[in-house]
Amino acid sequence: MAARGRKPAPPSGTGVPTNCYSAALRAERWSLAMPIARARWGAIALILAVLCPFAASAAEPSGCGAFEWPIDRERALLTAEPASLASGAELQALPATALALKLRPATDAALPAPPERAPAPDRYAGFVRIKQVAKAGTYTIALSSAGWIDVVQDGRTLKPTGFSGATDCDSVRKLVRYQLGAGEVLLQISGVTADTAHIAILSVD
Repeated sequence: MAARGRKPAPPSGTGVPTNCYSAALRAERWSLAMPIARARWGAIALILAVLCPFAASAAEPSGCGAFEWPIDRERALLTAEPASLASGAELQALPATALALKLRPATDAALPAPPERAPAPDRYAGFVRIKQVAKAGTYTIALSSAGWIDVVQDGRTLKPTGFSGATDCDSVRKLVRYQLGAGEVLLQISGVTADTAHIAILSVD
């Protein structure tokens, strides 16, 4: 049961915005409290649950020019031939090419660190260890499809310093920037609908 005064959150991985979920939940409660209006409010709850995710998706920026910063380098890597890796692989250094990381079902991915956003069981996840980031600085991690990125260094999950995403852009869907220190990095990808994630990592500095 949600704490009093706190807005209920939608179940993890549903993609339903919190405000839409709250409205649908209120409609459901009204239907239980008022039997005469049960059918009417039940229908409203159903409509809200179905239409709100589409409204949220439609509000996202669209096209390759909609990103917050230029994506020429990231797009060049993601449209070139990638290096194929299985989940759990280790790289000695940051890759010079894009990676095609083979993922596993989320329930079988055995991610070393708990994702900050728990993936739905019908999604895919995977990870790669980079043994040595030679130079500290800001790096962009680009994904060709929607997914959740976790970057772990020195035992802690790093917070992004920047984010940009857009739909309807060939090969690029999401860009996230992190401040990395020199040393080993764990990169985890989760919440992906396909069993392969294409990833590019580039220095911003």
